[in-house]
Amino acid sequence: MSLPRYPEYKDSGVEWLGEVPAHWTVDALRRRASLNPSKSEIGELPDDALVSFLPMEAVGERGELDLSRTRQISDVLSGYTYFREGDVTFAKITPCFENGKGARMVGLHGGCGFGTTELTVARPNSDLLDSHYLDWVFRSMPFRNRGEAAMYGAGGQKRVPDEFVREFVCGWPDVDEQISIARFLDRETARIDALIAEQETLLALLAEKRQATISHAVTRGLDPNAPMKDSCIAWLGEVPAHWSILPIKWAIRSIEQGWSPQCEGHPAETPDEWGVMKVGCVNGGIFDPGENKKLPSELQPMSVYALRSGDLLVSRANTRDLVGSAAVVPQDHPNLLLCDKLYRLRTDPNSCDPAFAAAFLGTPHARAQIELQATGASSSMLNIAQSTLLEMPLPLPSVSEQVEIISWLEGQVRKLDQARDSVERAVDLLKERRRALISAAVTGQIDVRGLVSEEAS
Repeated sequence: MSLPRYPEYKDSGVEWLGEVPAHWTVDALRRRASLNPSKSEIGELPDDALVSFLPMEAVGERGELDLSRTRQISDVLSGYTYFREGDVTFAKITPCFENGKGARMVGLHGGCGFGTTELTVARPNSDLLDSHYLDWVFRSMPFRNRGEAAMYGAGGQKRVPDEFVREFVCGWPDVDEQISIARFLDRETARIDALIAEQETLLALLAEKRQATISHAVTRGLDPNAPMKDSCIAWLGEVPAHWSILPIKWAIRSIEQGWSPQCEGHPAETPDEWGVMKVGCVNGGIFDPGENKKLPSELQPMSVYALRSGDLLVSRANTRDLVGSAAVVPQDHPNLLLCDKLYRLRTDPNSCDPAFAAAFLGTPHARAQIELQATGASSSMLNIAQSTLLEMPLPLPSVSEQVEIISWLEGQVRKLDQARDSVERAVDLLKERRRALISAAVTGQIDVRGLVSEEAS
């Protein structure tokens, strides 16, 4: 969509902003809004009056609010941020700020609310600034990029200072034009969001098809006419009649855990440096050699744990949805070492291809059994016992049929992954279009005044 520009522009005097429409006013936000209003203005409300309560998780990244929580004023008057109907907020702490958390406060219980202290609250002067328009300004990349650059603090506790917000200089149209721009952005971003949702639905369908293709191939084979038999395992069901079913322990020659010394906080950067694998190197069923930590130079490497082509790695400890993830090392990595949170299985080449075993361990049926039997006090770190893995039933055709199945799967998965990559690129382009449209509208690079109706949004 090609959008018109304004007929006349002027220099804003602000380097990053450049030219703005000639009739816009350039000044700081503090001239049009106040920050963090005082709680004293609700001093007349009784202590037991109910107000909306918004912890950080109740504030969305697209302006949505979860208003299901209420609290008595006496419970929130101290230690929480105050706001009232029509105020505009954004999360000032990283990474919530960069992710776009923030909203116009509308629909509040009793017209006011309290929430996380990590919210900055702006109250527009209604004669100069429309709250809906200000919300779009706060969502624009110029505001976000400069806010991120102005953050203070260390690590995960960096925050956008109030002074940056007060002194944020932009070009401002009059209120009527602000309302028109906000309505335009409501309409156009809704259209873009609908397209993104369609593409994300397609991504989910492609992921389901990928998983179903792999699962069917490693539990039913490639011949749709092959006779079937009951596996006598309730969660596995039928398998081809000529397949065997063996515990994994009968299909391998060895299993071991590695070594986890205190390592550097970054990966090995050259082939000559030694690295110890991180448990995430097998996430997604594909071995990622970059998921390692550099071994300090003062430590002697234990080369017995060096990775070899064909090693089947299985995560011993991880979150519930990742514990038991499996992948095959495709080539020798003589300077990358096995860690103790990974099992290394070396399969018997006469009975099991490691890629076939890895594919089976990634099926929903096998994943369900692993997750069911994983143990641990915390859901953020569960363990799968060696005995659980070794006793896992593994349906096995002949090695030659396993290789044929894996070869066929590689072709099918490659096509599905190419389709997924194409859809992901389309989503990225739509998101970039959304960001660019917002930024162009609130900096006056496009003239949308004649593109919206006069109806209330």
